[in-house]
Amino acid sequence: MASVGRPAASLKRTFHTTSDGDEVVITPLGAGSEVGRSCVIMTFKGKTVMFDCGIHPGFTGMAGLPYFDDIDPTKVDVLSSFHLDHAASLPYFLEKTTFSGRVFMTHATKAIYKLLLSDYVKVSKVSADDMLFDEQDITPWKKLRLLTFIRLWKLMVCTSGVIQLVIEEDRHLRAADIPQFSPDICIIESTYGVQTHQPRNVRERLFTEAIHSTVSQGGRVLIPAYALSRAQELLLILDEYWSNHPELQNVPIYYASPLAKRCMAVYQTYINSMNDRIRNQFESSNPFDFKHISYEKS
Repeated sequence: MASVGRPAASLKRTFHTTSDGDEVVITPLGAGSEVGRSCVIMTFKGKTVMFDCGIHPGFTGMAGLPYFDDIDPTKVDVLSSFHLDHAASLPYFLEKTTFSGRVFMTHATKAIYKLLLSDYVKVSKVSADDMLFDEQDITPWKKLRLLTFIRLWKLMVCTSGVIQLVIEEDRHLRAADIPQFSPDICIIESTYGVQTHQPRNVRERLFTEAIHSTVSQGGRVLIPAYALSRAQELLLILDEYWSNHPELQNVPIYYASPLAKRCMAVYQTYINSMNDRIRNQFESSNPFDFKHISYEKS
């Protein structure tokens, strides 16, 4: 089960920072000094928890897995989100190893997890030998425990929201509910840790101005976007912009992602996980029932 790169044992870190001096051992089995296959093992007071179980997008087959050889799967419980780089190795770990523990997810994560992983199996352009799992391996419901907020010994893990833990509210998702406590250890994803983004309103203005200018001159705009979260946010922005600009309403907008359409149903099911703006709008109309955007079967 070894993966390409530096052995996980060389990345092991031991911290003595808890308030009463208990030892915490943290070992990244993936995403340590790299982007992809997020997988962090934490051991504390005889308990072992795996945070995420992702796959590396730059490798295929066994090479894309986290470093499972460095742990005993029989002693692990898993807390998972659902993006591929955080969850796509989970079916392999649950069904192809000696794992016998529990898997914790939020209700919304469970709803989207199967959609994303099923799509991943269908679109993966790899040989049969490199396929890590099939559709039958994707649904570990007997091992699944659903949660909204979980306390792990003296460390806290917040799983607020539908998509990911963020501190800035966007068009549809609210910002994370930050618990009022002082954690001993904070593990964060740092993909954009060295970048400074422009304010959201500036990015939206530049985005819509570029599209307006292009279509006003007879051009067409093709926007590749992640089917989950980013696609829904862009669709909300465009539908609102078209509503505010009647001169553009003869220009059709289409989205052509079956996965994005299926995920839209999950957003509507868990409308209470959306931000105040979406929840308030939902009382009178469905914000995901777009007035100026149509679904185009691909």
